[in-house]
Amino acid sequence: MTHNTPLSPRPLHHLAAGPRGVLTTAQLRSHGVTAAETTEQCRPGGPWRQLLPGVVLLHPGPPTSEERLHAVLLYAARDRGGAGVPAQPGTEAPARPAYPEVVITGLAALTLHGFASAPPLPSLDTLDVLVPRLRRLRSTGCARIVRTAALPTPEEITGVPVAPVARALADAVADLTDAGAVRRLLTEAVRGGHCEPAAVVRELNRARLLGRPHVVDAVDSLLAEGRAIAEHRLYRMVREHGLPDPVWNIDLRLPGGPHLGGLDAYWPDQAVAVELDTRAHRQAEPQEEDALWSEYTRKREHLERLGITVVYVTPKKLRESLEQQAAVVRTALMAAADREPAAYVVVLPR
Repeated sequence: MTHNTPLSPRPLHHLAAGPRGVLTTAQLRSHGVTAAETTEQCRPGGPWRQLLPGVVLLHPGPPTSEERLHAVLLYAARDRGGAGVPAQPGTEAPARPAYPEVVITGLAALTLHGFASAPPLPSLDTLDVLVPRLRRLRSTGCARIVRTAALPTPEEITGVPVAPVARALADAVADLTDAGAVRRLLTEAVRGGHCEPAAVVRELNRARLLGRPHVVDAVDSLLAEGRAIAEHRLYRMVREHGLPDPVWNIDLRLPGGPHLGGLDAYWPDQAVAVELDTRAHRQAEPQEEDALWSEYTRKREHLERLGITVVYVTPKKLRESLEQQAAVVRTALMAAADREPAAYVVVLPR
């Protein structure tokens, strides 16, 4: 006599022990979990719940910050080449991003970058995620969709694709009306060495945020902060790399003639000057960038016709390669002996 013994339901608790605690319904199907089983598990009072459309939280309690991040990414990356579907046993993982064409941005991204002035992840009701402009997605639950014509190259932080600081700042500032909060974020970006002022201004300009008075005020503070930090690094370069002391922050004039321009450091005996290239003006339009660079070029050519060597350094180079910049200046100072004497110029405090 045979008995038709029903099969025991497949145990599903092992799925919740995964590293993220969230899966899409497509991923659950790849594990052999049917749509009916998923619906049953997500019933009121059940062990799972639907956190976002098509994304399931595999335990009954509230999601952790990490689970919310991955849930938002899974939601935004749905139908983009099987994002996040684990490889089957015995096969190599596909060579593709875990979350194609989606990037965490805004305040959540700044928190992941380590900003002390950004709110902690649990306090954020929504998490901003960048997607291509033509994606058919809507903001829902804890996922706020931010569309963009061009996705930035993300930085991976704890397995999460995160927008670069300058882009994340612009997306965060777009929703902030508190002038103090905007100023704190921009100041920390520069003071903490996360990025240069010029990069921030470019992103704010691209997002058309420079017409907002509280943003303009914050940018003024940002530029002043960035300049002060760059000047401090320039002082360090001279002191720590054994360069002779220059005269600092001076104006040059021809005797009885026109103003030649201001310089950050000048060695009169060698006729060598250093100028910080801190171009980060608020307009930042391409034609105005070109005009400003042309002005720099004319000034440099005029000084060099007078026998003065001008070394331009950027805040980024001073931050990333101080020793190399010191070597460039030292080379210019040593080459002075082989050049014709410079024209006589008047050095005035700036």
